[in-house]
Amino acid sequence: MASVPSLASDVQQRLANALTAALPDAGSADPLLRRSDRADFQANGILALAKKLKGNPRELATRVVDAIGANDVLKEIEVSGPGFLNITLTDRAIISTLAARAADDRLGVPFDEHPGTTVIDYAQPNVAKEMHVGHLRSAVIGAAMTEILEFTGEKVIRRHHIGDWGTQFGMLIQYLIEHPHELDHKDGDDVSGEEAMTSLNRLYKASRTLFDSDKEFKARARDRVVALQAGDPETRALWQRFVDESKIYFYSVFDKLDMEIRDPDIVGESGYNDMLDETCRILEESGVAVRSEGALCVFFDDVKGPDGQPTPLIVRKSNGGYGYAATDLSAIRDRVLTLGADTLIYVVDARQSLHFKMVFETARRAGWLKDGVQAVQLAFGTVLGADGKPFKTREGETVRLVDLLDEAVRHATDVVRSKDENRGELSEAEIAERGEQVGIGAIKYADLSTSATRDYRFDLEQMVSLNGDTSVYLQYAYARIQSIKRRAAGTRPQAHPELELAPAERALGLHLDRFAETIAEVAAAYEPHKLAAYLYQLASHLTKFYDQCQVLSEENAPEVVENRLFLIDLTARTLHQGMALLGIRTPERL
Repeated sequence: MASVPSLASDVQQRLANALTAALPDAGSADPLLRRSDRADFQANGILALAKKLKGNPRELATRVVDAIGANDVLKEIEVSGPGFLNITLTDRAIISTLAARAADDRLGVPFDEHPGTTVIDYAQPNVAKEMHVGHLRSAVIGAAMTEILEFTGEKVIRRHHIGDWGTQFGMLIQYLIEHPHELDHKDGDDVSGEEAMTSLNRLYKASRTLFDSDKEFKARARDRVVALQAGDPETRALWQRFVDESKIYFYSVFDKLDMEIRDPDIVGESGYNDMLDETCRILEESGVAVRSEGALCVFFDDVKGPDGQPTPLIVRKSNGGYGYAATDLSAIRDRVLTLGADTLIYVVDARQSLHFKMVFETARRAGWLKDGVQAVQLAFGTVLGADGKPFKTREGETVRLVDLLDEAVRHATDVVRSKDENRGELSEAEIAERGEQVGIGAIKYADLSTSATRDYRFDLEQMVSLNGDTSVYLQYAYARIQSIKRRAAGTRPQAHPELELAPAERALGLHLDRFAETIAEVAAAYEPHKLAAYLYQLASHLTKFYDQCQVLSEENAPEVVENRLFLIDLTARTLHQGMALLGIRTPERL
């Protein structure tokens, strides 16, 4: 189905046509239409136009209104102040447009038939290391942006740049060779994620203790790094085992997060190892990088250290080892030249902003980020505790992500159980399922409803509240609609454009119409918090609608009941689709 024009685009076109008809000298002037609290829309473009044409703005505005003429979309146009146009739509136009949206499976959101290709780098845990609260935001924000971009038609390639290379693997592999019994299960055994991480943690701590206390073991571990980089079969096989063990754990955590991570999308640091030498050679031969004190460096005029001296991006260290920059630059080469990306998105902690600024500039100088190819760091802030300080355990340790998720689910399950106590509608299994959906949804929404660049406070009590800007409030709004629809069995939702709408009906309808433009804005600016804000406002409009417009009332004419059922049904579909794009479930009953 073709995309459904929004009310805003319809009004915009009518005003543009009227401007051209009434003011031929105006050219293709923009009416500067925006949503308004004083009317449905306000157009401010005539002020600038009057200045350009040296005319009286109110007089020009009146001519534009006359040129529009009578129609079934614009109910009233008031010339206000120094030439503003306050525009009120007909109720018929609102319901007719919403009916067209309701007839579309995509709710009127356009699908780009000629998309670009975006590679999005998110959810980047480290092999043989526990995932902690710091891994949460990259996963949640990246997954939401992936869903949103794909919904608009963009071709999206996921990349999970896991930490699976480096000196610590020499230590781990050498220890396992000398203590093969330390992994207490055989390769290929069916183990849980928690069991896999317990084994890896024990192995890491034991190998680190020996590495720090035994010089001979340290030397053997360093030799093992060389063997790993050289591709020694035994070393590579053991390294692969660490990776596979870690994936069992990763997948168990992402499964708790209700998030799918696919094996082909995991391309860690090791995936670019064979490119590092060539990347450095190209940079040096092109003059983008130069040798400085034995290291291969890229310098920037605007990047200086505290001493005022230039701070370079070190691509290769003086000892011949490669830093993160070499891997990141090789990844850009691969993603642009091999995968054909025209947009690269990195969902990475804001504290790495300087690194990525230098990497992107280096890639542009080298010609890997050509004109038309953009690289964006979708930087995010820190998760804070309720006290406003970086989130730690009482012992001062970084909070394990799995513990955080389990606690959220327990907390949410208690809320769902207490809510159902008087009704007794849910079985214990259903309460547990809803507890997972509410708890994980609460964590995701708290993250996504905050602008990514800002820090946010992790407060479970607030996150699972039925009041305020929480996912539970939105989930409950959806479940309440489903309850009304069950009670209305036999009466189908149907749009009635001929009806006069109550103020709360109009407000809900006008907000529903904004869904497509909100998705477009979020996709263009990579700002999922704006979708969360839209959905919260939608649920708030629904609450006012319930207060002022009873749906299933014997006093209502049948067509009023059908029209109100139509409005709440479209609201439920919009909530469901919007929440799904954020990675949040919408239970039918709560």
